[in-house]
Amino acid sequence: MYPALAVLQAMRNDDRRSKLGDGRQTNVDSGQSSLLWVGGVGGMEVDLVKQAGVPFAAIPAAGVHGVGWRALPGNTWRLGRGFLAARRLLRDFRPEVLFFTGGYVAVPVALAARLPGRGYSQPRSLLYIPDIEPGLALKVLARWTDRIAVSTEDSKAFLRGHPSVVVTGYPTRSDLRIWDKEKARQALGLSPELSVLFVFGGSRGARSINRALWSNLPDLLAEMQVIHITGELDWPEVDVVRPRLAASLPQELLVRYHPYPFLRQEMGAAFAVADLALCRAGASTLGELPLFGLPAVLVPYPHAWRYQQVNAQYLEKRGAAVIVQDADLPIQMLPVVRGLMNDAQKRARMRLAMATLAQPEAALRIAEQLNGLASSAGGEP
Repeated sequence: MYPALAVLQAMRNDDRRSKLGDGRQTNVDSGQSSLLWVGGVGGMEVDLVKQAGVPFAAIPAAGVHGVGWRALPGNTWRLGRGFLAARRLLRDFRPEVLFFTGGYVAVPVALAARLPGRGYSQPRSLLYIPDIEPGLALKVLARWTDRIAVSTEDSKAFLRGHPSVVVTGYPTRSDLRIWDKEKARQALGLSPELSVLFVFGGSRGARSINRALWSNLPDLLAEMQVIHITGELDWPEVDVVRPRLAASLPQELLVRYHPYPFLRQEMGAAFAVADLALCRAGASTLGELPLFGLPAVLVPYPHAWRYQQVNAQYLEKRGAAVIVQDADLPIQMLPVVRGLMNDAQKRARMRLAMATLAQPEAALRIAEQLNGLASSAGGEP
């Protein structure tokens, strides 16, 4: 969801720059584009897509890999219905280019595009693979797409045989980069005298990280400030944690804890002001952490095949992060975080290593790929 939004944002921003006449030459021209976002029925992206001003259409979709045998027939039926719905959308919208960023909904759309029906011809397609190792759905999609964009050179090892793989980097939203450290500190109510630990999970939070943090908070707050994104699911637990902390900590330590259910506009502020991140190792860490040169303690989600482990190992091998396994986190969190916070030289080396991996133009590179495919298909850019 977020990579696709970042690419659309890059297309629009570049179009505005070209209209202002800043002289920059690119291959992106979104002024003539018609856009349609196709998501799953009941998907969590609906509100964000509509806020971005992009028309949204929903089709049935569900996973079939790794689901129990009880769910398999129903999920297969939903995929079949999604295929028929995708055919109708392709006939009505008649796109020149399809842009896939993964998810179950991409499979019926890609299949419908490969089997053109009456009223539309086969569009060109670009698949963006955010994680270093593609998942099953993305491996299937890779066989049906004209071009593949990947976050790192390492992904090519999983895509041998595809004729067109382009390393673009992970696309990040431009609004992340509007913060400097002082403005971010003021926005989040942080002291300039103390280091900052930024703790977050995925888009819905990470329960094991949240609970490990809460159990170690008294010791952490004695030495640092903590920005904590709990995710909406665990946010009610903050009402339980705060009274317990208030009973055991003086006020001057309690005010160092800054919990949020989520951050939108201020997410960039949290990245900009942090000295160290503790988080999962989803695909966004390949783009957002390097963008800010932010050293990290990565805790791969243990129930997501090995995608997060591979992402984490990529950053660890380059000296930009350290890995703590999920089961070890309650015991290892305090010594690992404290050790890094007390070793400014090591964090400086990690920060430099992380920053060298940044690709801030990734969204624009993907937008240019889409534009090139549209032009080769005979459509407007």
